[in-house]
Amino acid sequence: MNFFSKPIKPTSADDETLLANYRQSGDLTVLGKLYEKQMPLVYGVCLKYLKDEEQAKDAVIGIFEELIMKIKQHDIKQFRGWLYVLSRNYCLMQLRADKKIEVINLDDVMEFSLVLHPDDNNREAAMQALEKCMDKLPGNQKQSIDFFYLKEKCYKEITILTGFTLNEVKSYIQNGKRNLKICLEKDSE
Repeated sequence: MNFFSKPIKPTSADDETLLANYRQSGDLTVLGKLYEKQMPLVYGVCLKYLKDEEQAKDAVIGIFEELIMKIKQHDIKQFRGWLYVLSRNYCLMQLRADKKIEVINLDDVMEFSLVLHPDDNNREAAMQALEKCMDKLPGNQKQSIDFFYLKEKCYKEITILTGFTLNEVKSYIQNGKRNLKICLEKDSE
């Protein structure tokens, strides 16, 4: 069953009434009715930006999950227009997150590819040197480097996981990279 293309049954309640009802009751079935009316719009926006049917369907579900909280946080005058902007922003954030994961190449960023990809004779020593240098990093740098490079989290995910601000995460990663490089260069001398 494709719920993105099923005909929408007209309801007697307009968007404003459903919106007010959901805000007052918190009833997800009311929000579902409101969202169902707009799903073709949301799916179209997602398909336009993500250019993939499966990703667009996933985004439609993700946007509904965001609505549960965001509707109560914002003063919405025109639901359809507000939902369009929310959908567009959601898709843009998905594209940014996907791009960061695809673009990051450890060899380019970390500048010590021999440590990350040593020949078989030096692999154990290189990994020990990297672990030793990671342990020397301040906690915030170590944590940010670990999430970003080893666990492949994007900046936004790291801010959520650690409670650091976006600028702090960027700074910790940049300083951590520099400190790791200095430490590894000292150990290789």
